[in-house]
Amino acid sequence: MFGLRFMKFEPNNYVIVYKNGKIAKQGQGLNFWYYSPTGSIVKIPTDVMDEPFMFEENTFDYQPVTIQGNISYKIEDPLKTSTYVNFTLTPKGRAYLDSPLESLSQKIKNAVVVSANKTISLLPLKQAITTREHIKDNILLNLKANEELNQIGVTIVNLSILGIKPNTETARALEAQTREQILKDADDAIYVRRNSSIEQERIVKENEYNTEIAIEEKKREIEERKLKARQGLQKQQNLLKEEQIKADIQLEERKKEWVSLSSENIKIQADAKAYELSAAMKALEDTKQETLQALASVGMDSNRLIAVAFQELAKKAGSIGQLNVSPDLLRELMQ
Repeated sequence: MFGLRFMKFEPNNYVIVYKNGKIAKQGQGLNFWYYSPTGSIVKIPTDVMDEPFMFEENTFDYQPVTIQGNISYKIEDPLKTSTYVNFTLTPKGRAYLDSPLESLSQKIKNAVVVSANKTISLLPLKQAITTREHIKDNILLNLKANEELNQIGVTIVNLSILGIKPNTETARALEAQTREQILKDADDAIYVRRNSSIEQERIVKENEYNTEIAIEEKKREIEERKLKARQGLQKQQNLLKEEQIKADIQLEERKKEWVSLSSENIKIQADAKAYELSAAMKALEDTKQETLQALASVGMDSNRLIAVAFQELAKKAGSIGQLNVSPDLLRELMQ
């Protein structure tokens, strides 16, 4: 029978069969007989679809950048989507009457562009080309909150930003600037290393000086202690000397007192003996010489007696013819 066909669809296709303008059946992966003169078929893919994109946007500082990436989406509500996009198949059921996938992908791309513009326009060039992950998160957040996509039953699964690049001239300028910055950083690193080396040398020298100063201070402290010890010892010695001098002075004063007393005693004794001798001489003034000699001989030793005898002999030398002295007497006289 002409126009009657058996239709079989994959499980990832949501199929809606219209008959006389009304839904006759719908579901995932349906198999059925179909009579094309009185009906039509709508086939909506429900698997995750990927769509690449590439477009230009201007940054906050009016620099154009090219954004390239890929977006993954899925039709969550096929019936709602079919009311916005025509997914009707040809009577033979082999192709779409229009280009629904291209139309749907264009709607999604437009949503990506709008979301990207909200983010990129707020960033300067350098930040825009270096914060790709941040930009992706912001675009994805805006897409999930997009009312138009929610109305047509589409859910954004994932978004990938493969690159955000400036134009050729700007890229060259950035490369030159980056190269100069790298060279400057290298020079700065050399300068920092040299300064670090100088600083290390300064620290070492300072430590050496501090060590020398500490040693000198320690030596000075030791010398001060020694000096204080010597001063203390000298002070003690001076105190001892002062004590010794005081003792010597006291001793000399005592000696002086003793000598004075001794002299007075001697003088007193001499005065007494002189008085005694004067009295004796006065008593013997009228006494004969022989009597005095006899009195003097009393208590004299033999030597004095012999001396007195020789003295008497000398007085009578004129009357003595010869004097003989025996050896024994001479020996006694010599002793």
